[in-house]
Amino acid sequence: MQQVSSVTELEYAFLFTLRKVNSINTEGFQPFFQNLPIDPYIKGKYRSRRLSRVTVAENKLIKLPHGHLFQSQAYNPLLGDIKREFAELEDALVELDIFRNLVLAFSDSCKLHPEAEIGIHQIRTTCSPGHLGNPAPEGIHQDGTDFIGIFSVGRDNIQGGETHLYTAKKEKPVFNKILQPGELVVVNDHDFFHFTTPIKSENPAPGTRDVFVLTSPSLITE
Repeated sequence: MQQVSSVTELEYAFLFTLRKVNSINTEGFQPFFQNLPIDPYIKGKYRSRRLSRVTVAENKLIKLPHGHLFQSQAYNPLLGDIKREFAELEDALVELDIFRNLVLAFSDSCKLHPEAEIGIHQIRTTCSPGHLGNPAPEGIHQDGTDFIGIFSVGRDNIQGGETHLYTAKKEKPVFNKILQPGELVVVNDHDFFHFTTPIKSENPAPGTRDVFVLTSPSLITE
């Protein structure tokens, strides 16, 4: 269940939003999570990932040249100051109407400039009996961008994976919720830190958590 601190949700309405994107049937995304390359920068091989960047022009997506992801160590103490290379999103995924609807929902929520650059991370976190999956191995953090969106695609055989928002690292979260498929939380990265708790298998079998993480600016450079 969503929880908000004693500060009213209305006061935070301009800093983060939670919405269900009804124009998206998340089942249409599922095939594209079956062949994600392993993230080579995370020990344990429990995370898979692709990455691309786009702009929106007249409600159409324009895929921009591929590049590498770069964050300073001030924002990512685990993998900061490293040029990280990931495979691009598949063209067939980017061409889906539901994918365009997701990017437009993020852009509209942030009230982005029409030419704003948006980075899209396609991420699967896995777990198995005796082995947790950690969606945020860097801990409570900011990304070093303006806006972040986390869109839940699927949860299969898992417990945990609860999204938290904080006004400061050492404070209690002002928001915590397990995002259900179709839900999108959009956050002002200047005002909040974020974190997602580890996942573990609900039954004695592997489990997965599938999400898209969107950022603007993209943090991608050529």
